[in-house]
Order: sequence, then structure tokens, then C-alpha cells
Amino acid sequence: MDHDHHGHAHAEPPGHGHAHARAETAGHGHGHGNHGHGADASSGALRTALFLTTAFMFVEAIYGLRTHGLSLLADAAHMLADAGSLGLALAASEWAKRPRTAKSTFGHRRAEVLAAFVNGIALAVTAIGITIEAVERWAAPREILAFEMLLVAALGLVMNLLVAFILSRAQQGMNVRAALAHVVVDALGSIGAMSAAGFVLAFGWTRADSVVSIGISLLVAFTGWRVLRETTGILLEAAPRDIDVAAVEREILCCGGVAGVHDLHVWRISDRFDALTVHVTLADGSHGVEVCRDVAKRLEEKFGIEHVTVQPEAPPPVEIVCIRSSRDGRRLAAP
Repeated sequence: MDHDHHGHAHAEPPGHGHAHARAETAGHGHGHGNHGHGADASSGALRTALFLTTAFMFVEAIYGLRTHGLSLLADAAHMLADAGSLGLALAASEWAKRPRTAKSTFGHRRAEVLAAFVNGIALAVTAIGITIEAVERWAAPREILAFEMLLVAALGLVMNLLVAFILSRAQQGMNVRAALAHVVVDALGSIGAMSAAGFVLAFGWTRADSVVSIGISLLVAFTGWRVLRETTGILLEAAPRDIDVAAVEREILCCGGVAGVHDLHVWRISDRFDALTVHVTLADGSHGVEVCRDVAKRLEEKFGIEHVTVQPEAPPPVEIVCIRSSRDGRRLAAP
């Protein structure tokens, strides 16, 4: 990550250097302290969810082929995407716990964001594959063993609810939320497969399987879009959706000793870790250390931003009135 404003932040006069360090340190400890017992609990939940999802994925795939039920195969394909997403989430969770270094000053927290981004892409690809197969099945319906399909889909629903319960009790980081979204969609997919089997049993309408499969693909696509929207914003260092930058600027200007604000940047490093840097012009007679401390405290109280870096700048010098002499010797103020 490269922000040109950090270059200014460390080239300060001695009196301002302490102000900058104090304002940043106020939130810095909080920003990197989220990987203790909660992170271990999240890893344990992800491991359990990965095992259960992978095991039942094979069950659904085998019976989907046996019963010719596309909605069951679609749910198995979604479980495959889930297993991949849970594996990525688990790997990213472990990677993110590594300490920061001189090369990676923010640590490896962005690994979680990258994993969630890949998960979103996997969901989109899965949705496209399901839709294509559903259209083909609509054109050429196949005989379906609906009773076996109904039983397996019901077991899938129970398994998805169990995994969702396990994940909901873990620390709700970005990866866990993304994995939970996968599982919720899986549960809806299982309900859809049960509905399709019910239509086949009750009315002999085999095309119901294709209709339900397209509905599942839409759910998968919507979930993928939400994950991609959130992670893309973070990777592009956009301002967090829940923070009004204009309101942040107004709040800073309300702080005592602040005459002006510029170079305001707000971005998200990873889930629950927002950062802000700003240059403030000091009012006459204000002390940089006190102003930086007040700005950082107010931003934490009002917006929950703990990682704040404030660059104080001296007020501009009073304009000097230039004096020039006319040819006849009279002194005139320059325009």
C-alpha cells in the first residue's frame, strides 16, 4: 500500500513529530489486537465447517448423479465452492495471525480480503455453470429418482443448518461472514431441491428441477455479488460504506485549534480495521500535540476509527504588505 501522505507525516519538525506519533498510537494497538482467542475460535469453526461440508458434498454429488437430480447436483456444486471458500478462509485466517514485519507493516490482514474476493468469483462461476445446465435440462428433461433426491436434500438441509450454527457462534470476521453466507444459500438450495423432488413426486413435472436450479443459481450469484462488492471496495481502498467522509471532515474542523483540513484519506485495511490520515492546519496559538490528540479522540468517539494519523501544519504566515516608491519619491503600497 502506498500513500503519498505518509511521506509528509514523517518529515515533521521535532515538536510535531510527537504529536503525530501520539495520535497514531492511540488506535494502533487496537487495530492489530484482534487475533487472539477469537481468531482461534474462528479457525476451529472454519475447520469443523470445512470437514462437514466436504463430507456431505460427496454424498450429494453421488446421489445427484444416481437420481439425475440437477438441483441436487447444483447444491453439490455450490458445496464444492463452499468447501473451497472455507479452505481459503481457513488459510487466510491462519496467515492473518502472522505478526507484522518491516516489509509488511500492516501485517497480513489483507489475506482475508483476498480470500473473500476469490470466494465471490467462485460463487459467480458456480452460478453460471448451474444456469447453463438448467437450460439444457429444460430442453431435454431427464427421469428423476425423486424420493431418494428428497431424502438426500433433507439431510443436506440439516447439515447446512448445523454448519450455520457453528459459524454463527464464531467471531464474525469477514471470512466467517462470507462462509456463513455460502452456507445459508446452501440451505436454501437444499430446500429448493426438496421442493423440486416434491413436484416430481406429486405431479410428475420433471422440469421443476430445472426451474429450482435456476433459482438456486440466482441466490448463488447474489451472494457472490455482495462479497465481491465489499472486497473490491477494500482492495481499491475506497472509503468504508458506513463512514461519511464529508461528516468526518466537518467533525475535524469543529475541533479546537483546527483552522483547515486537507489530504483527508479514509480506507479499510481489513475487516474491523479502518484507517485515517489527515493534514490539519493549526489556528494561531494552537499546540500541535494537543490538537492531534483531540482530533484522534473525537474521531474514535464519533466514528469508531482507532487508527488515526494526524499531520499538523503551522498556520500560513501573515501576508507582508510590499512597499514601493514612485518616481516622484512618494511611497505607495503595492496592489
